[in-house]
Amino acid sequence: MKRSRLFVVLNLVVAVSLGAQPDAARQDDRPVVVASKPFGESYLLCEMFAQLLESRGMTVERRPGLGATEIAFGALRTGAIDVYPEYTGTGLIAILHDSLPDSVLADPRAVFAHVAKRFAEEFQVRWLPPLGFQNTYAIAVTRTTANKYRLRTLSDLARESPHLTAGFTADFIGRNDGLVGLSRVYGLHPRAVRPLAPAVKYQALASGAVDVIDGYSTDGLLARYDLVTLVDDRHFFPPYEAAALVTERLQSQIPAAIATLSLLSGRLDENTMRRLNRRVEVDREDVRTVAADELKILGLVGGAQVVATTSRPGRSGFGRYLWDRRANLAALTLRHLLLVGLALLAAVLVAVPLGLFLERTRRLAEPTIGALGVLQTIPSIALLAFMIPFLGVGVTPALVALWLYALYPIARGTYTGVRDADPDAVAAAEALGTTPVQRLLWVRLPLAAPVIMAGVRTAAVITVGAATLAAFIGAGGLGEPIVAGLALADTRMILSGALPAAALALAVDGVLALVERMVAPAHRRRASSVQERPTG
Repeated sequence: MKRSRLFVVLNLVVAVSLGAQPDAARQDDRPVVVASKPFGESYLLCEMFAQLLESRGMTVERRPGLGATEIAFGALRTGAIDVYPEYTGTGLIAILHDSLPDSVLADPRAVFAHVAKRFAEEFQVRWLPPLGFQNTYAIAVTRTTANKYRLRTLSDLARESPHLTAGFTADFIGRNDGLVGLSRVYGLHPRAVRPLAPAVKYQALASGAVDVIDGYSTDGLLARYDLVTLVDDRHFFPPYEAAALVTERLQSQIPAAIATLSLLSGRLDENTMRRLNRRVEVDREDVRTVAADELKILGLVGGAQVVATTSRPGRSGFGRYLWDRRANLAALTLRHLLLVGLALLAAVLVAVPLGLFLERTRRLAEPTIGALGVLQTIPSIALLAFMIPFLGVGVTPALVALWLYALYPIARGTYTGVRDADPDAVAAAEALGTTPVQRLLWVRLPLAAPVIMAGVRTAAVITVGAATLAAFIGAGGLGEPIVAGLALADTRMILSGALPAAALALAVDGVLALVERMVAPAHRRRASSVQERPTG
């Protein structure tokens, strides 16, 4: 992938010293960008990394909830992010597409050494020493299903799989260390496979919508739903030691960040992570609070040690929840508005001249506008993902995708409005001896303005909605709490992003409605005022 230079300009701000200690002196003008994948434990580790760096005086920018492994690792390789938590088994199979003898797979240290060496040679990225715990895949069923089909191992599951419906995350379905490999090694072929979000799959299993799911061995939700984890009797899954994966820039230019992140190495065990994940996934505690508490307990940040007794956020009202996060939501709304504004402005600058050109060359009009219409049939997340190999992740691919989505309604409105402008008015202007350009500027374009603005308003509303998906590729905006809420099955977090996005769509449409009235011909404004005036 190519590094996106525009991303650096648009997406990152100049790092400001926070009273850093001498050993944390910056050699780079941007913050340390810390990211995560979209599941609870990754959010938590991301936040622990961020707070630990901030405690040592470094400026941090968070990019939580990036999409699948390919997106997160692609962001690291292009330099869009500097560090995110990854697992050695994922690195071995999903990224390197490598295999090792069973004798090597049995030794987590040997796997880590192999993966670290290959990553450094092929990708110029570095694995920091493991955090101290493994989080392997856990294939789980309810106790009722386990008893009904006598399931104890993955071999048992493969035997009964033609009778069962699986609910797997999209990442797991396509990975060699996921369903692809299980099908090959165990002969696992479920009756149906449904792609589910990481936290939603637990609810689907509990409700009986699916019979088996993929989870992680440290998930707090495994205990909450009293699930049975099936034994990997053929030792298919490799070791999944958690560790920080960092860029070459970080290790060469900000060595203090490497030293700081390494303080967590070997400090977190499986029991600790289950406890922390339960607080986030089950008790619905704020990720930042849980991360801060554990860092204090470990003695890695200042302050008194905190016992994990924070009450559930569910006890406070939704209004209080929004108020407590008002500063963050305001920043996300501003970033969302910036994405929408830039994409919409670029679309207007391209689509309006294009519509005028097509009106002059009508034989090209329908094929061209039809091609733009095809873009509307592509799901937003698919279009965003398509941009990643060319533009990386972050603001740049998001802007390009949103711009493409906005072209069709504006170009269609411009072409139709100018083409169908009042023939009598156009004929009268022609009889007065005006040139084609004069007729366009003085008659046809003013008459077409309401239709053009209708297209702009449609494009604006579409863009506001599509921009929420930009969070999956690290562009930020109001999609961030939506993505995080989906990962953590937190309805209030989802609504904290969805409701402001809906309000923003209404506000943008309202502002553009005023612009539409301003650009409409005077006689149409007067006619509209007469129609709106109350009678009687």
